[in-house]
Amino acid sequence: MKYLEAINNFLNRISMILGGIAVLALMLLATGNVILRMFQLPFRGTYEIVSFLGAVVIAFALGYTQKNKDHIVVDILTEKFPKKLQTVIEALADVVIMIFFGIVSWQVYVWGMKIYESHEVSETLKIVFHPFVFAVSVGFALLCFSASVDFLKKLSPKEE
Repeated sequence: MKYLEAINNFLNRISMILGGIAVLALMLLATGNVILRMFQLPFRGTYEIVSFLGAVVIAFALGYTQKNKDHIVVDILTEKFPKKLQTVIEALADVVIMIFFGIVSWQVYVWGMKIYESHEVSETLKIVFHPFVFAVSVGFALLCFSASVDFLKKLSPKEE
């Protein structure tokens, strides 16, 4: 179990670093574009690049957010349940997350392959954008992996 947690921590740390780089690039691009607009020299295709980078930022934060339980949880009803029942409900939620986002990751990957095989490019800049689609697929896969580690932790006996 500790090895899975170590792998999960490592992968999510890498994804957060890459997501942070994407946020930095997004910020520099948006800020530079605003400044250059004052001189009538805006960057061409800023909207496209910002959209691609935004998708990567969000996708790469998913696994880390799941691992640290930083997402929004509505537990008004379940907090009154016995601890064992709460654990069962949380485990079921982890299974639903694994199934749903596993399918999402797979389908986004399939979509990325279609884009890659058809040599589709972005509308304004005419750049290939399948790497961004694959990055989003990886982000969803990391969310699945984090949920599966959480699920396995709930099944394993507690160390005291």
